[in-house]
Amino acid sequence: MYLPGHFRVDDPGPLHELMRRFSFATLVSVHEGRPFATPLPFVLDAGRNRLEAHMARANPQWTTLEANPEVLVIFQGDHSYVSPSWYEKHPSVPTWNYVTVHAYGKARLVEEPEAVKAMLRGLVRQHEPAWDMDALPASYLEGMVKGVVAFEVEIARLEGKFKLSQNRSAADRRRVAEALAQSPDPAGQGIARRMAERLEER
Repeated sequence: MYLPGHFRVDDPGPLHELMRRFSFATLVSVHEGRPFATPLPFVLDAGRNRLEAHMARANPQWTTLEANPEVLVIFQGDHSYVSPSWYEKHPSVPTWNYVTVHAYGKARLVEEPEAVKAMLRGLVRQHEPAWDMDALPASYLEGMVKGVVAFEVEIARLEGKFKLSQNRSAADRRRVAEALAQSPDPAGQGIARRMAERLEER
């Protein structure tokens, strides 16, 4: 993606944090010569530098992952409109602040049933630890497992873009953060918090 230096984040810590918090991401691959995208829940295994996910077996995207394993997974975090009226100096124009991580890598299908179940348990554990997948009737669980295709992505590189008005003055950044903190939109409030944290670091 277009990545100016002042918006670029290389530290894996905040990138992994965003990937875990906004784990419902978009898998993009080449399918039959064209881009194909599917929104999916992902689990990050930072220790193995892997992403885990699954999709419905009826989804044709998985059928070409072996032939075209290069994929992009887009984790979109908070984002918000920024009004020019919040700036100290005029004239100015509106813009958009946002945080996103693009994960590039190679996909590999996971076909062994017990490995697939382990991945599904990991996903459930991430979102509802109290729910026991293995309490389901065995025949029902087996049927559900057969209905999905699991895969993992070996991460080759991460691109993090945190566009938080770094191209503006400190006064403007503070004014934008204060305005977004009053927003009724939780995403705007999230951007405000990230901006405030960076202002405190300076």
